[in-house]
Amino acid sequence: MPAKKTANKTRRPRPAAATHRKGVASRKNRTIPISVFGNVLKQFDTAARKLSLDRSICEFVKIPRRSTIVNLPVRMDDGTYKMFTGYRVQHSIARGPSKGGIRYHLGVTLDEVQALAAWMTWKCAVVNIPFGGAKGGIVCDPFKLSEGELERLTRRYVADMIKLFGPEDDIPAPDVGTGPRVMGWFMDTYSMKENHSVPGSVTGKPIVLGGSLGRNEATGRGVMLSVREAAKCLKLDLASTTAAVQGFGNVGSISARLLHELGVKFVSVSDVTGAIHNPAGIDIPALIKHVEKKKSVLGFPNAKRIEPEEVLFANVDILIPAALENQITGDNAARVRCRIVAEGANGPVTPEADKILERKKILVIPDILCNAGGVTVSYFEWVQNRMAFAWTEEEVNHRLEEKMVAAFNDVMKMARDHDTSMRIAAFMLAILRVVEVVQLRGIYA
Repeated sequence: MPAKKTANKTRRPRPAAATHRKGVASRKNRTIPISVFGNVLKQFDTAARKLSLDRSICEFVKIPRRSTIVNLPVRMDDGTYKMFTGYRVQHSIARGPSKGGIRYHLGVTLDEVQALAAWMTWKCAVVNIPFGGAKGGIVCDPFKLSEGELERLTRRYVADMIKLFGPEDDIPAPDVGTGPRVMGWFMDTYSMKENHSVPGSVTGKPIVLGGSLGRNEATGRGVMLSVREAAKCLKLDLASTTAAVQGFGNVGSISARLLHELGVKFVSVSDVTGAIHNPAGIDIPALIKHVEKKKSVLGFPNAKRIEPEEVLFANVDILIPAALENQITGDNAARVRCRIVAEGANGPVTPEADKILERKKILVIPDILCNAGGVTVSYFEWVQNRMAFAWTEEEVNHRLEEKMVAAFNDVMKMARDHDTSMRIAAFMLAILRVVEVVQLRGIYA
Protein backbone atom coordinates (compact mmCIF):
# COMPACT_ATOMS: atom_id res chain seq x y z
CA MET A 1 0.00 0.00 0.00
CA PRO A 2 1.60 3.30 -0.99
CA ALA A 3 2.54 5.72 1.73
CA LYS A 4 0.07 8.53 2.30
CA LYS A 5 1.13 11.70 0.56
CA THR A 6 2.00 14.72 2.60
CA ALA A 7 2.09 18.28 1.45
CA ASN A 8 3.33 21.55 2.84
CA LYS A 9 0.20 23.68 2.84
CA THR A 10 0.43 27.38 2.42
CA ARG A 11 -2.46 28.55 4.53
CA ARG A 12 -4.07 31.81 3.62
CA PRO A 13 -3.69 34.34 6.44
CA ARG A 14 -6.88 35.13 8.30
CA PRO A 15 -7.69 38.79 7.74
CA ALA A 16 -9.32 41.04 10.27
CA ALA A 17 -12.70 40.23 8.81
CA ALA A 18 -16.15 41.23 9.99
CA THR A 19 -16.75 37.91 11.72
CA HIS A 20 -18.29 37.97 15.20
CA ARG A 21 -20.21 35.62 17.44
CA LYS A 22 -23.84 35.27 16.42
CA GLY A 23 -26.52 36.32 18.87
CA VAL A 24 -28.37 34.09 21.27
CA ALA A 25 -31.43 34.57 23.41
CA SER A 26 -31.50 33.86 27.13
CA ARG A 27 -34.50 32.05 28.62
CA LYS A 28 -34.49 30.74 32.20
CA ASN A 29 -30.68 30.46 32.23
CA ARG A 30 -30.69 28.55 28.94
CA THR A 31 -28.88 29.76 25.84
CA ILE A 32 -31.12 29.50 22.79
CA PRO A 33 -29.81 30.31 19.30
CA ILE A 34 -31.85 33.00 17.56
CA SER A 35 -33.50 31.82 14.34
CA VAL A 36 -32.43 34.29 11.69
CA PHE A 37 -35.09 33.15 9.24
CA GLY A 38 -37.62 33.42 12.04
CA ASN A 39 -36.60 37.06 12.40
CA VAL A 40 -37.19 37.66 8.68
CA LEU A 41 -40.66 36.12 8.90
CA LYS A 42 -41.52 38.37 11.87
CA GLN A 43 -40.40 41.44 9.91
CA PHE A 44 -42.37 40.31 6.87
CA ASP A 45 -45.54 39.57 8.85
CA THR A 46 -45.45 42.96 10.60
CA ALA A 47 -45.17 44.77 7.27
CA ALA A 48 -47.75 42.59 5.52
CA ARG A 49 -50.34 43.26 8.23
CA LYS A 50 -49.97 47.00 7.67
CA LEU A 51 -50.59 46.50 3.94
CA SER A 52 -53.74 44.38 4.42
CA LEU A 53 -52.74 42.14 1.51
CA ASP A 54 -54.34 38.86 0.50
CA ARG A 55 -52.99 36.28 2.94
CA SER A 56 -52.49 33.56 0.33
CA ILE A 57 -50.37 35.88 -1.83
CA CYS A 58 -48.29 36.78 1.20
CA GLU A 59 -47.69 33.11 1.98
CA PHE A 60 -46.60 32.56 -1.62
CA VAL A 61 -44.01 35.38 -1.67
CA LYS A 62 -42.49 34.95 1.78
CA ILE A 63 -41.41 31.29 1.66
CA PRO A 64 -38.31 30.20 -0.33
CA ARG A 65 -39.17 28.52 -3.64
CA ARG A 66 -36.26 26.07 -3.47
CA SER A 67 -33.66 25.01 -0.89
CA THR A 68 -30.86 22.68 -1.98
CA ILE A 69 -28.37 20.86 0.26
CA VAL A 70 -25.37 18.97 -1.12
CA ASN A 71 -22.58 16.92 0.42
CA LEU A 72 -19.28 17.75 -1.25
CA PRO A 73 -16.34 15.32 -1.27
CA VAL A 74 -13.11 17.29 -1.67
CA ARG A 75 -9.60 15.91 -2.07
CA MET A 76 -7.29 17.54 0.47
CA ASP A 77 -3.64 18.29 -0.13
CA ASP A 78 -2.55 15.23 1.88
CA GLY A 79 -4.48 12.93 -0.47
CA THR A 80 -7.38 12.26 1.89
CA TYR A 81 -11.00 13.22 1.19
CA LYS A 82 -13.14 15.41 3.39
CA MET A 83 -16.89 16.00 3.22
CA PHE A 84 -18.32 19.51 3.26
CA THR A 85 -21.97 20.59 3.37
CA GLY A 86 -23.14 23.17 0.85
CA TYR A 87 -26.39 25.12 0.56
CA ARG A 88 -28.18 27.19 -2.09
CA VAL A 89 -31.55 28.77 -1.43
CA GLN A 90 -33.55 30.53 -4.13
CA HIS A 91 -36.14 32.62 -2.38
CA SER A 92 -37.84 34.33 -5.34
CA ILE A 93 -37.63 34.66 -9.11
CA ALA A 94 -40.75 36.79 -9.53
CA ARG A 95 -38.92 39.99 -10.51
CA GLY A 96 -36.03 38.35 -12.35
CA PRO A 97 -33.17 35.86 -11.88
CA SER A 98 -32.38 35.07 -8.27
CA LYS A 99 -29.29 36.85 -6.97
CA GLY A 100 -27.14 36.39 -3.91
CA GLY A 101 -23.71 35.70 -2.51
CA ILE A 102 -21.95 32.53 -1.45
CA ARG A 103 -20.66 32.43 2.12
CA TYR A 104 -17.79 30.22 3.35
CA HIS A 105 -18.03 30.09 7.15
CA LEU A 106 -18.21 27.50 9.93
CA GLY A 107 -21.49 29.01 11.13
CA VAL A 108 -23.40 28.48 7.87
CA THR A 109 -26.79 26.81 8.40
CA LEU A 110 -29.90 26.31 6.31
CA ASP A 111 -31.77 28.71 8.61
CA GLU A 112 -29.17 31.42 7.99
CA VAL A 113 -29.05 30.89 4.22
CA GLN A 114 -32.85 30.99 3.95
CA ALA A 115 -32.88 34.27 5.85
CA LEU A 116 -30.16 35.81 3.71
CA ALA A 117 -31.93 34.71 0.53
CA ALA A 118 -35.18 36.30 1.69
CA TRP A 119 -33.42 39.52 2.62
CA MET A 120 -31.94 39.56 -0.89
CA THR A 121 -35.42 39.43 -2.42
CA TRP A 122 -36.56 42.43 -0.38
CA LYS A 123 -33.25 44.24 -0.86
CA CYS A 124 -33.44 44.00 -4.65
CA ALA A 125 -37.05 45.19 -4.56
CA VAL A 126 -36.22 48.16 -2.31
CA VAL A 127 -33.57 49.49 -4.72
CA ASN A 128 -35.84 48.48 -7.62
CA ILE A 129 -33.52 46.23 -9.59
CA PRO A 130 -34.90 43.26 -11.61
CA PHE A 131 -33.62 40.42 -9.43
CA GLY A 132 -35.10 38.00 -6.96
CA GLY A 133 -33.23 36.75 -3.93
CA ALA A 134 -30.90 33.81 -3.36
CA LYS A 135 -28.01 32.87 -1.10
CA GLY A 136 -25.51 30.06 -0.78
CA GLY A 137 -22.95 28.80 1.65
CA ILE A 138 -20.50 26.06 2.56
CA VAL A 139 -19.74 25.01 6.13
CA CYS A 140 -15.98 25.47 6.30
CA ASP A 141 -13.21 27.70 7.59
CA PRO A 142 -11.71 29.06 4.34
CA PHE A 143 -8.68 30.39 6.17
CA LYS A 144 -7.64 26.86 7.17
CA LEU A 145 -7.77 25.63 3.57
CA SER A 146 -4.92 25.95 1.10
CA GLU A 147 -5.63 27.72 -2.17
CA GLY A 148 -5.77 24.37 -3.95
CA GLU A 149 -8.27 22.95 -1.47
CA LEU A 150 -10.36 26.09 -1.71
CA GLU A 151 -10.42 25.89 -5.50
CA ARG A 152 -11.41 22.22 -5.51
CA LEU A 153 -14.15 22.91 -2.96
CA THR A 154 -15.51 25.79 -5.05
CA ARG A 155 -15.50 23.85 -8.31
CA ARG A 156 -17.18 20.84 -6.69
CA TYR A 157 -19.90 23.09 -5.27
CA VAL A 158 -20.53 24.67 -8.67
CA ALA A 159 -20.54 21.28 -10.41
CA ASP A 160 -23.10 19.84 -7.97
CA MET A 161 -25.34 22.92 -8.19
CA ILE A 162 -24.75 23.79 -11.84
CA LYS A 163 -28.34 23.23 -13.01
CA LEU A 164 -29.46 26.00 -10.67
CA PHE A 165 -27.05 28.65 -11.94
CA GLY A 166 -26.89 30.85 -15.02
CA PRO A 167 -27.09 34.53 -16.05
CA GLU A 168 -30.84 34.22 -16.53
CA ASP A 169 -31.44 31.81 -13.64
CA ASP A 170 -29.39 32.39 -10.49
CA ILE A 171 -26.32 34.64 -10.24
CA PRO A 172 -23.93 34.22 -7.26
CA ALA A 173 -21.56 36.82 -5.81
CA PRO A 174 -18.98 37.04 -3.01
CA ASP A 175 -19.94 37.07 0.65
CA VAL A 176 -18.24 36.34 3.97
CA GLY A 177 -15.17 34.18 3.35
CA THR A 178 -15.22 34.51 -0.44
CA GLY A 179 -14.04 37.14 -2.92
CA PRO A 180 -13.08 37.84 -6.53
CA ARG A 181 -10.69 34.85 -6.72
CA VAL A 182 -13.44 32.39 -5.74
CA MET A 183 -15.82 34.06 -8.21
CA GLY A 184 -13.22 33.57 -10.95
CA TRP A 185 -13.18 29.82 -10.27
CA PHE A 186 -16.95 29.81 -10.24
CA MET A 187 -17.17 31.54 -13.62
CA ASP A 188 -14.60 29.22 -15.16
CA THR A 189 -16.38 26.08 -13.93
CA TYR A 190 -19.73 27.26 -15.24
CA SER A 191 -18.17 28.39 -18.53
CA MET A 192 -16.61 24.95 -19.05
CA LYS A 193 -20.12 23.47 -19.02
CA GLU A 194 -21.27 25.96 -21.65
CA ASN A 195 -18.10 25.60 -23.77
CA HIS A 196 -17.67 29.37 -23.93
CA SER A 197 -16.96 32.19 -21.49
CA VAL A 198 -20.05 33.31 -19.54
CA PRO A 199 -19.00 36.32 -17.45
CA GLY A 200 -22.62 37.10 -16.56
CA SER A 201 -22.93 33.84 -14.62
CA VAL A 202 -21.43 35.47 -11.53
CA THR A 203 -20.68 38.95 -10.21
CA GLY A 204 -17.92 40.27 -7.99
CA LYS A 205 -15.31 38.84 -10.38
CA PRO A 206 -11.82 40.23 -10.97
CA ILE A 207 -11.96 43.22 -13.32
CA VAL A 208 -10.04 41.41 -16.07
CA LEU A 209 -12.69 38.65 -16.08
CA GLY A 210 -15.54 41.10 -16.57
CA GLY A 211 -15.90 42.49 -13.07
CA SER A 212 -17.19 46.01 -12.57
CA LEU A 213 -15.19 48.98 -11.43
CA GLY A 214 -16.54 50.22 -8.12
CA ARG A 215 -17.84 46.79 -7.06
CA ASN A 216 -15.35 46.31 -4.23
CA GLU A 217 -16.42 49.55 -2.55
CA ALA A 218 -20.11 49.33 -3.46
CA THR A 219 -21.57 48.01 -0.19
CA GLY A 220 -19.54 50.39 1.95
CA ARG A 221 -20.38 53.29 -0.38
CA GLY A 222 -24.07 52.42 -0.08
CA VAL A 223 -23.75 52.54 3.73
CA MET A 224 -22.11 55.97 3.48
CA LEU A 225 -24.85 57.29 1.19
CA SER A 226 -27.57 55.96 3.50
CA VAL A 227 -25.96 57.59 6.55
CA ARG A 228 -25.55 60.85 4.64
CA GLU A 229 -29.25 60.92 3.73
CA ALA A 230 -30.29 59.96 7.27
CA ALA A 231 -28.15 62.76 8.68
CA LYS A 232 -30.00 65.21 6.44
CA CYS A 233 -33.34 63.99 7.82
CA LEU A 234 -32.13 64.45 11.41
CA LYS A 235 -30.44 67.76 10.52
CA LEU A 236 -27.04 66.45 11.63
CA ASP A 237 -23.84 68.00 10.32
CA LEU A 238 -21.68 64.97 9.55
CA ALA A 239 -18.53 66.99 10.17
CA SER A 240 -19.65 67.33 13.80
CA THR A 241 -20.67 63.70 14.40
CA THR A 242 -18.98 60.73 16.05
CA ALA A 243 -19.24 57.09 15.05
CA ALA A 244 -18.34 53.51 15.92
CA VAL A 245 -18.05 50.51 13.60
CA GLN A 246 -18.33 46.85 14.56
CA GLY A 247 -16.55 44.74 11.97
CA PHE A 248 -13.64 46.26 10.07
CA GLY A 249 -13.76 44.02 7.03
CA ASN A 250 -14.64 45.18 3.53
CA VAL A 251 -17.95 46.84 4.40
CA GLY A 252 -16.94 48.30 7.75
CA SER A 253 -13.59 49.69 6.65
CA ILE A 254 -14.82 51.21 3.40
CA SER A 255 -17.92 52.80 4.90
CA ALA A 256 -15.74 54.17 7.73
CA ARG A 257 -13.20 55.59 5.27
CA LEU A 258 -15.85 57.27 3.12
CA LEU A 259 -17.63 58.74 6.15
CA HIS A 260 -14.25 59.81 7.58
CA GLU A 261 -13.73 61.75 4.35
CA LEU A 262 -17.02 63.56 5.05
CA GLY A 263 -15.73 64.61 8.46
CA VAL A 264 -17.20 61.89 10.71
CA LYS A 265 -14.99 61.14 13.73
CA PHE A 266 -14.70 57.43 14.51
CA VAL A 267 -13.93 56.76 18.16
CA SER A 268 -14.42 52.96 18.43
CA VAL A 269 -13.63 50.15 15.97
CA SER A 270 -13.68 46.37 16.32
CA ASP A 271 -12.83 43.33 14.24
CA VAL A 272 -12.64 39.60 14.92
CA THR A 273 -9.40 40.06 16.89
CA GLY A 274 -10.57 42.76 19.29
CA ALA A 275 -11.54 46.39 19.63
CA ILE A 276 -9.91 49.81 20.07
CA HIS A 277 -11.08 53.23 21.27
CA ASN A 278 -9.83 56.80 21.11
CA PRO A 279 -12.22 59.61 22.15
CA ALA A 280 -10.14 62.10 20.15
CA GLY A 281 -10.78 60.12 16.96
CA ILE A 282 -9.14 57.28 15.04
CA ASP A 283 -7.30 57.98 11.79
CA ILE A 284 -9.28 55.57 9.57
CA PRO A 285 -6.95 55.59 6.50
CA ALA A 286 -4.01 54.89 8.82
CA LEU A 287 -5.96 52.12 10.56
CA ILE A 288 -6.73 50.50 7.20
CA LYS A 289 -3.00 50.41 6.41
CA HIS A 290 -2.28 49.02 9.89
CA VAL A 291 -4.84 46.23 9.40
CA GLU A 292 -3.44 45.39 5.96
CA LYS A 293 -0.05 44.86 7.59
CA LYS A 294 -0.94 43.41 11.02
CA LYS A 295 -4.25 41.67 10.16
CA SER A 296 -5.78 43.20 13.28
CA VAL A 297 -6.98 46.54 14.62
CA LEU A 298 -5.11 45.76 17.84
CA GLY A 299 -1.80 47.52 18.36
CA PHE A 300 -2.89 50.63 16.49
CA PRO A 301 -1.01 53.66 17.94
CA ASN A 302 -2.84 56.14 20.19
CA ALA A 303 -5.80 53.86 20.79
CA LYS A 304 -6.57 51.77 23.87
CA ARG A 305 -7.85 48.24 23.76
CA ILE A 306 -11.46 47.74 24.89
CA GLU A 307 -13.87 44.82 25.08
CA PRO A 308 -15.42 44.15 21.63
CA GLU A 309 -19.01 44.46 22.88
CA GLU A 310 -18.29 48.02 24.09
CA VAL A 311 -18.26 49.18 20.47
CA LEU A 312 -22.00 48.49 20.20
CA PHE A 313 -22.65 50.61 23.27
CA ALA A 314 -20.35 53.54 22.44
CA ASN A 315 -21.82 57.00 23.10
CA VAL A 316 -21.78 58.16 19.47
CA ASP A 317 -24.09 59.65 16.85
CA ILE A 318 -23.68 56.83 14.31
CA LEU A 319 -23.27 53.10 14.95
CA ILE A 320 -22.41 50.80 12.05
CA PRO A 321 -22.80 47.08 12.88
CA ALA A 322 -20.96 45.51 9.95
CA ALA A 323 -20.24 42.03 11.30
CA LEU A 324 -22.78 39.19 11.38
CA GLU A 325 -26.46 38.90 12.25
CA ASN A 326 -28.05 39.02 15.73
CA GLN A 327 -25.56 41.40 17.33
CA ILE A 328 -28.08 43.78 18.91
CA THR A 329 -30.78 41.76 20.66
CA GLY A 330 -33.58 42.21 23.16
CA ASP A 331 -31.02 41.53 25.90
CA ASN A 332 -28.61 44.36 25.06
CA ALA A 333 -30.50 46.92 22.92
CA ALA A 334 -31.25 49.14 25.92
CA ARG A 335 -27.52 49.82 26.20
CA VAL A 336 -27.20 51.19 22.66
CA ARG A 337 -26.49 54.95 22.75
CA CYS A 338 -26.56 56.56 19.32
CA ARG A 339 -28.88 58.48 17.00
CA ILE A 340 -28.44 56.34 13.87
CA VAL A 341 -27.86 52.59 13.49
CA ALA A 342 -26.69 51.89 9.94
CA GLU A 343 -26.88 48.15 9.26
CA GLY A 344 -23.80 47.34 7.22
CA ALA A 345 -24.34 43.65 8.01
CA ASN A 346 -27.42 41.58 7.27
CA GLY A 347 -29.73 41.21 10.25
CA PRO A 348 -27.56 42.66 13.03
CA VAL A 349 -30.65 43.89 14.92
CA THR A 350 -33.35 41.42 16.00
CA PRO A 351 -37.08 42.26 15.93
CA GLU A 352 -37.12 42.44 19.74
CA ALA A 353 -34.23 44.92 19.68
CA ASP A 354 -35.98 46.95 16.98
CA LYS A 355 -38.84 47.72 19.37
CA ILE A 356 -36.42 48.92 22.03
CA LEU A 357 -34.44 51.10 19.62
CA GLU A 358 -37.67 52.59 18.28
CA ARG A 359 -38.76 53.52 21.81
CA LYS A 360 -35.35 55.16 22.29
CA LYS A 361 -35.98 57.26 19.13
CA ILE A 362 -32.94 55.73 17.39
CA LEU A 363 -33.21 55.78 13.60
CA VAL A 364 -32.35 52.34 12.22
CA ILE A 365 -31.42 52.27 8.53
CA PRO A 366 -32.41 48.68 7.74
CA ASP A 367 -30.05 46.25 6.06
CA ILE A 368 -32.29 45.76 3.00
CA LEU A 369 -31.70 49.45 2.26
CA CYS A 370 -28.42 50.36 3.96
CA ASN A 371 -26.18 47.61 2.55
CA ALA A 372 -27.92 47.30 -0.84
CA GLY A 373 -25.05 49.03 -2.63
CA GLY A 374 -23.32 45.71 -3.23
CA VAL A 375 -26.19 44.01 -5.04
CA THR A 376 -26.92 47.23 -6.94
CA VAL A 377 -23.44 47.33 -8.43
CA SER A 378 -23.62 43.56 -8.97
CA TYR A 379 -26.66 44.34 -11.12
CA PHE A 380 -24.57 46.95 -12.96
CA GLU A 381 -21.85 44.32 -13.49
CA TRP A 382 -24.40 41.85 -14.87
CA VAL A 383 -25.77 44.53 -17.22
CA GLN A 384 -22.27 45.38 -18.45
CA ASN A 385 -21.54 41.69 -19.06
CA ARG A 386 -24.76 41.33 -21.03
CA MET A 387 -23.86 44.36 -23.14
CA ALA A 388 -20.18 43.37 -23.44
CA PHE A 389 -19.40 46.98 -22.53
CA ALA A 390 -17.72 48.44 -19.44
CA TRP A 391 -18.61 51.64 -17.58
CA THR A 392 -16.11 53.94 -15.87
CA GLU A 393 -15.89 53.93 -12.09
CA GLU A 394 -17.33 57.45 -12.07
CA GLU A 395 -20.38 56.22 -14.02
CA VAL A 396 -20.85 53.27 -11.67
CA ASN A 397 -20.64 55.46 -8.55
CA HIS A 398 -23.00 58.04 -10.03
CA ARG A 399 -25.60 55.37 -10.93
CA LEU A 400 -25.22 53.82 -7.48
CA GLU A 401 -25.83 57.16 -5.78
CA GLU A 402 -28.97 57.73 -7.85
CA LYS A 403 -30.33 54.30 -6.89
CA MET A 404 -29.48 54.57 -3.18
CA VAL A 405 -30.83 58.10 -2.74
CA ALA A 406 -34.06 57.24 -4.58
CA ALA A 407 -34.51 54.10 -2.45
CA PHE A 408 -33.82 55.99 0.78
CA ASN A 409 -36.40 58.63 -0.12
CA ASP A 410 -38.97 55.98 -1.12
CA VAL A 411 -38.54 54.19 2.22
CA MET A 412 -38.60 57.41 4.24
CA LYS A 413 -41.83 58.49 2.51
CA MET A 414 -43.41 55.12 3.24
CA ALA A 415 -42.33 55.39 6.89
CA ARG A 416 -43.84 58.85 7.26
CA ASP A 417 -47.03 58.02 5.37
CA HIS A 418 -47.69 54.97 7.56
CA ASP A 419 -46.14 56.26 10.80
CA THR A 420 -43.81 53.28 11.10
CA SER A 421 -40.12 52.48 11.35
CA MET A 422 -37.81 52.51 8.35
CA ARG A 423 -37.41 48.74 8.64
CA ILE A 424 -41.13 48.03 8.36
CA ALA A 425 -41.45 50.73 5.69
CA ALA A 426 -38.67 49.10 3.63
CA PHE A 427 -40.41 45.72 3.90
CA MET A 428 -43.75 47.28 2.95
CA LEU A 429 -42.22 48.90 -0.13
CA ALA A 430 -40.45 45.68 -1.15
CA ILE A 431 -43.48 43.46 -0.57
CA LEU A 432 -45.71 45.76 -2.63
CA ARG A 433 -43.26 45.64 -5.54
CA VAL A 434 -42.97 41.85 -5.46
CA VAL A 435 -46.69 41.28 -5.00
CA GLU A 436 -47.52 43.61 -7.89
CA VAL A 437 -45.37 41.52 -10.22
CA VAL A 438 -46.81 38.24 -8.91
CA GLN A 439 -50.37 39.46 -9.45
CA LEU A 440 -49.60 40.66 -12.96
CA ARG A 441 -47.85 37.41 -13.90
CA GLY A 442 -50.31 35.19 -12.09
CA ILE A 443 -49.45 31.99 -10.24
CA TYR A 444 -49.07 28.80 -12.26
CA ALA A 445 -50.78 26.15 -10.15
